[in-house]
Amino acid sequence: MKRLNLIAGSMLIGLVIGAALVSFFWLPFDPNKLDFSAQLAAPSAEHWLGTDNLGRDLLSRLMVGARGTLYVGFIAVGIALSFGGLIGAVSAYAGGLWDEVFMRLVDVLYAFPAILMALLLAAIYQPGTLTAMSAIGIATVPVFARLMRSSVLSLKGLDFVEAARALGVSHARLLFRHILPGTLSPIVVQTSLSLAVAVLAEAALSFLGLGTSPRTPSWGNMLREAQGFMALSPYPALVPGLAIIITVLGWSLLGDGLRDYLDPRSRNG
Repeated sequence: MKRLNLIAGSMLIGLVIGAALVSFFWLPFDPNKLDFSAQLAAPSAEHWLGTDNLGRDLLSRLMVGARGTLYVGFIAVGIALSFGGLIGAVSAYAGGLWDEVFMRLVDVLYAFPAILMALLLAAIYQPGTLTAMSAIGIATVPVFARLMRSSVLSLKGLDFVEAARALGVSHARLLFRHILPGTLSPIVVQTSLSLAVAVLAEAALSFLGLGTSPRTPSWGNMLREAQGFMALSPYPALVPGLAIIITVLGWSLLGDGLRDYLDPRSRNG
């Protein structure tokens, strides 16, 4: 079952990444091409997944949306990992007053979920992809900060760290060369799980008009545009909805599989 989670997650994510990569080289139709003669068409040989209320091909928009969803997810989680990991590592290694200051700042960030952070950034700047990435990334910083802090705290008192310190290794080298490599396993697992959360957050922000521009196909935008036509055709909502489910499930299964594979304590469970 543990290996099955890893394989299934990898296959689902591979499918999404493959669709995103293919969209750079080939699309069945222009995703923004209007065809009022084919409005809300059911799946057919011409339009494999049907069309939306403006006659735009759903498969083409789905593929371009996969590209944008992965882009926002990877950048947002990269922001969270970079800042959260650095804050957690320095906080745990320094200890004392620095630990208290950094952790209280992290506690403040916990009070701002991604949607609230996006509203704040949209009020200061304007809604868009950059706003969505920044909001999701900042809102996810505390998760990585707490995880990194706990991992560094569990490692910095071990014998190999004390031995390196006794040899006169500098603080920077001790932290980045000897301690941080030991934190990779939980960080890799959390990155996969956070990507699932980022996909949901991006779709929610786009659905609310706070994420990707309406001119750019995205799964959240597709759901928002389809909500008024559910009684006429379910496909414009069903297609992006299933894409979100598959992507979130894929990242979640991959994260669970990686946790079981990388954690020796889970292998015998």
